[in-house]
Amino acid sequence: MTRRAPVATLATHSVANQPPDFAPRDLWRTDTALREAVRREGGGWAGDALAALGAEAGSERVMELGDLANRHGPELRAFDRFGHRIDEVEFHPSYHALMELVFRHRIHAVAWDGSRPGGHVAHAAMGYLATQAEAGVLCPVAMTHAAVPVLRRQPELAAEWLPRVLSDRYDPRFVPAGEKTGVTIGMAMTEKQGGSDVRANSTRAEPLGGGGPGGEYRLTGHKWFCSAPMSDAFLTLARTGRGLSCFLVPRWRPDGTRNAIRLQRLKDKLGNRSNASAEIEYDGASAVLVGEEGDGIATIIDMVHHTRLDCGFAAAGLMRAAVARALHHATHRAAFGRPLIGQPLMRGVLADLALESEAAIALVLRVARAFDEGEGDPQARAFARLAVAVAKYWITKRCPALVCEALECHGGNGYVEEGPMPRLYREAPLNAIWEGSGNVIALDVLRTLHKEPAALAGLEAELALAGGLDARFDAWVGRTRAMLADPATLEGQARRLVERLALALQAGLLLRHAPPAVAGAFCASRLGGDWGHAFGTLPPDTDLDAILERAAPDAR
Repeated sequence: MTRRAPVATLATHSVANQPPDFAPRDLWRTDTALREAVRREGGGWAGDALAALGAEAGSERVMELGDLANRHGPELRAFDRFGHRIDEVEFHPSYHALMELVFRHRIHAVAWDGSRPGGHVAHAAMGYLATQAEAGVLCPVAMTHAAVPVLRRQPELAAEWLPRVLSDRYDPRFVPAGEKTGVTIGMAMTEKQGGSDVRANSTRAEPLGGGGPGGEYRLTGHKWFCSAPMSDAFLTLARTGRGLSCFLVPRWRPDGTRNAIRLQRLKDKLGNRSNASAEIEYDGASAVLVGEEGDGIATIIDMVHHTRLDCGFAAAGLMRAAVARALHHATHRAAFGRPLIGQPLMRGVLADLALESEAAIALVLRVARAFDEGEGDPQARAFARLAVAVAKYWITKRCPALVCEALECHGGNGYVEEGPMPRLYREAPLNAIWEGSGNVIALDVLRTLHKEPAALAGLEAELALAGGLDARFDAWVGRTRAMLADPATLEGQARRLVERLALALQAGLLLRHAPPAVAGAFCASRLGGDWGHAFGTLPPDTDLDAILERAAPDAR
């Protein structure tokens, strides 16, 4: 993404009516909705850190690093030149530069500092900003962040690993963890025969000695998806005599030899190309039990709970990146005698995209606050478990449609690999698949509502805050309550219910905190029925000027 400079051209060809480069762009200072949400949800103390990250992530250098890391993806080195098995992944220098950036900004660690409230809000806002430069590096960041509550379940593991996990030093060397200044944690749960049904997993774990929590085991089996296989350790599920159990599997054995983790191949993925995903085999791999035997799902769910928040803010970040670039393009491109941004139909599309993007980040940061409050409040903790699934489901579903429409705003230029939109488009579906695809999430919402009365109470308390502010909102909430009151039909309607819950939460937040033009247009279109099936079909009386001015990515 090197800045273009004027060049001499032939008399038959001159370049005109092309937008300037998007970067450099201060991603923090040009995002009004983000800054407001961070302040109200308790992360205002992180403003300086977010400003520094927003400026760096939007720089020409970092935007170019993201492009390079995707053009030159990871490569598997199963053997060295002498034929020794090494099972390593090699990355382009751009990937390491991006990893250094995100660890230096402590995106993985800020939520666990414990020095002040609002850590999860800061984590989500930072991840949202970094995603706009390159989403791939946020996968190892998410898992390293989310491994903390799992490791804390086993005190001796926490004492050994957490100082390395929470370090702000990125250390890419393939050496034992004890020799490194910082480590990353991956995850390996999915198997060929089970997919999301981890209870079908067949990987076996045999204890060495007495076994038990913190004891050493040997793992044998195959994992169909291992996220971030270059990591220093993995959290994984394997079956003992007492059922599925959770293990930490380091890349190196206690005796300093390479662990028996065989990288069979790297996945050739649709998107997320800068990040490695692999099929692996445990061939008697050394592992340590985390928690009790048979409690593996209950143990690992702590990690999944936190990575679902990361899926939500990553999708919201992709949405903001797509909307900002579409607005930038339309501002600087003319058609039919006037700028695209001045064309009524285009203005309607862009305003609709902006509404969706603002509602996404508003909901994500509200859920992040519930994570923070849940440290000492059982109802907030239950609400966070419910709301993160609702947010993850809906925002990740809306992301591909929004990115596709933003790509179309660029015309043919949006479909060309030289620009950023194809990469965003390939990335857009991923977060809907990670950490539970749509049906899994929708059913989890039903289970939470059924098993945790505090979750429903927290939901009702949140929605009550916007009660009476808009008749369309009140009617929407009333109809949603009627669905909840008929449990016999809920499983088949679970997706519809989760969609309604997400829109209710988003509308309530916008009614309370966004300008009337934004909140009114959102309620009129999403709740009032006066909205078509495609973006750009807002009601005719929508205040497009106010919405577009608020969403503009240009520094003001």
